[in-house]
Amino acid sequence: MRTGRLRDVIDAATETLAAAGVGSPRVDAELLAAHVAGTDRGRLALIEPGADFVERYELLVARRAERVPLQHLTGTAAFGEVTVAVGPGVFIPRPETESLLEWALAQPLSPIPVVVDLCTGSAALAIALWHHRPAARVIAVDDSDEALAYARHNVADTSVELVRADVSAAGLLGELDGTVDLLVANPPYIPDGAELEPEVAEHDPAHALFGGDDGMVVIAAIIGLAARLLRPGGCCAVEHDDSTSERTVEAFTRAGGFVEVTARHDLTGRPRFVTAVRGG
Repeated sequence: MRTGRLRDVIDAATETLAAAGVGSPRVDAELLAAHVAGTDRGRLALIEPGADFVERYELLVARRAERVPLQHLTGTAAFGEVTVAVGPGVFIPRPETESLLEWALAQPLSPIPVVVDLCTGSAALAIALWHHRPAARVIAVDDSDEALAYARHNVADTSVELVRADVSAAGLLGELDGTVDLLVANPPYIPDGAELEPEVAEHDPAHALFGGDDGMVVIAAIIGLAARLLRPGGCCAVEHDDSTSERTVEAFTRAGGFVEVTARHDLTGRPRFVTAVRGG
């Protein structure tokens, strides 16, 4: 079996995934082929697959056609410059959140900053921040035992600290009051009852998705926590639903003590997160 045959197999997989409604059928077909081959997507032209490859590959393509997330099939998700383990029970980090990461990395911080990541899930955002600022003290918080199992595995070779807690808990991280340089959060923010793609609705944990009738319940708690934890001049960024950018800005404004409250967009131009600075 030669490389041309691999191209035919990937072409057929692309058609199967497209017919199933997968949003990026060619990319997913190639990534699954790379996963089965144990190589990078860019090196697929060097692969000469045998019958075992084709059998394993077609099984994964069939599961992807059933709208099982690509990341559940490969067991990993790329985020920024890091890759984390993911699977059932933990929210899959999305490329859209990389806009928030880029903003966070552009902020001027002290040489050894204190960074807090709330609703960390797999800890992808916390690890990506640590990767770029390894001298930082990074604390990642989540209340899901299933998510924290993945996070614990993912932070094993880092200094990221994990805390099991609900972000609305009274006195959370009280020892850090007024000392945090940067706070980030990708919380549950989807309004209850929203229609979602099968990959999300059937595979991401609902606990990590939905934020009450208007999607603002957890965001409101996070803003209150940020007001307490951030030092004067400390900054924060909170991701939100497409429909709640204005509400998130208003929530920061109502909380008081914040300046430079700014609605920001992701690379597709959609409203994605709000940033703010703690006043002096």
